[in-house]
Amino acid sequence: MRIAVGGIHIECSTYNPVLNEEKDFRITRGEDLTAAPYFAFLKDYDAEFLPTIHCRAIAGGPVARATYEGFKTEFLDRLKPLLPLDGLYLAMHGAMYVEGMEDAEGDWISAARELVGPNCTVSASYDLHGNVTQRILDALDMYSTYRTAPHIDVEETMRRSVSMLVRSLKTGIRPFIAWAPIPVVLPGERTSTVDEPAMSLYAMMPEIDAIDGVWDASLMVGYVWADEPRATAAAIMTGTDRSVLEREAKRVAEAYWNVREQFVFGCETGSIDECIDKAIASQTAPVVLAESGDNPTGGGVGDRPEVLSALIARDAKGVIFAGIVDRPATEACYAAGIGAVLDLTVGASLDAINSKPITVKATVRFLHETSELTDRQAVVRIGGIDLVLSAKRRPYHYIADFTRLGLDPKVARIVVVKSGYLSQELAPIANPNLMALSPGVVDQFVERLPRNRKANATFPFDKNFAFEPKVFCSARSASR
Repeated sequence: MRIAVGGIHIECSTYNPVLNEEKDFRITRGEDLTAAPYFAFLKDYDAEFLPTIHCRAIAGGPVARATYEGFKTEFLDRLKPLLPLDGLYLAMHGAMYVEGMEDAEGDWISAARELVGPNCTVSASYDLHGNVTQRILDALDMYSTYRTAPHIDVEETMRRSVSMLVRSLKTGIRPFIAWAPIPVVLPGERTSTVDEPAMSLYAMMPEIDAIDGVWDASLMVGYVWADEPRATAAAIMTGTDRSVLEREAKRVAEAYWNVREQFVFGCETGSIDECIDKAIASQTAPVVLAESGDNPTGGGVGDRPEVLSALIARDAKGVIFAGIVDRPATEACYAAGIGAVLDLTVGASLDAINSKPITVKATVRFLHETSELTDRQAVVRIGGIDLVLSAKRRPYHYIADFTRLGLDPKVARIVVVKSGYLSQELAPIANPNLMALSPGVVDQFVERLPRNRKANATFPFDKNFAFEPKVFCSARSASR
């Protein structure tokens, strides 16, 4: 079995004005792809996997059109010499937005289908915060998506997608896809699978997998910060029995719709001021305060200084703030050296439209040793606050992100991260976890953001409307 592998993985807020370009992606090509840890599991399958290109970036703004077209052209150029193929596996995210383009994944996947031809079996894996369309599913034979948020089943999902593909090629049985769009689109922080009702909804998926005629059950939450018609939840079934797939897609869609008003944040929330007041007054530590509106892993810019400014105004002590992307401020720290005292302008280095900088007096405490200018990170002290500055957009979700900078979040009184729900490493140390419903391009109060391109009434932007699930089959089901 000859199976090509490739894809593009990014989540794009259409409200974020900062374009993603080639420099913002981690690109693996050729043999480096199948040798990468991300795809190491492929060695467990009795098949020949032929690498093309995989492009991956943290969430952000739209992808520059020229960057996307360059990636797509290279992907197709690497795919073409491999023909004919038995199969194609696409590792995607599903919430990519390319400037000037509608349904970017649909463009990528349909271009791949056109090249490999109708007889090649194509499987894709997605993030549950992706958005799908009929065009996407028409070009696929099988589909699978994450079932956890925070995402701890990435490899498991990729394995399900590849396992279906190998099963199909070995048996000669080609499944198809049935799906039911659900007019609900909510933030991931309100639909975490560690909380109800999402926990019970996702517990349905493996039970449905076990039904004869079903190969995979998927439930998409969708990506709410994309102001585009395809942004919606969806129940998606892969299998061989049309009646069963349609029944289960409808059942999951109804279940999701019926609990749409029950989704709540899994931690204590409040405004910036409310959360900071609670954090300072807390008798337990470390308080982990998530600044949700500027979360770079959700599509935020990562350069807003409002929370920092509020902490400075309250003379907060024992704070680690990780971090703010500001390359000029970071470079100024490296130029000055450890121990230097600087008047630094911090914030709004990427998005001066939606944010305003502040000026602080800071002492340089730590400089990350690296030969890569874009990997530079500096720790500065501002009163009782240790602030991390970075040359590029990046999250601070893991303990090692702190310790490599000489910081220990476990002994801080307050740890501030630009995040939504906490990572599996920060969540256990949070005592307590607070989430500031701060402004930004990934505002958790999604109703505060303009929604100009809805194709239909969608909750929570619209409230008083009826919904009856309709199931659609992929175009490739017609020959089944």
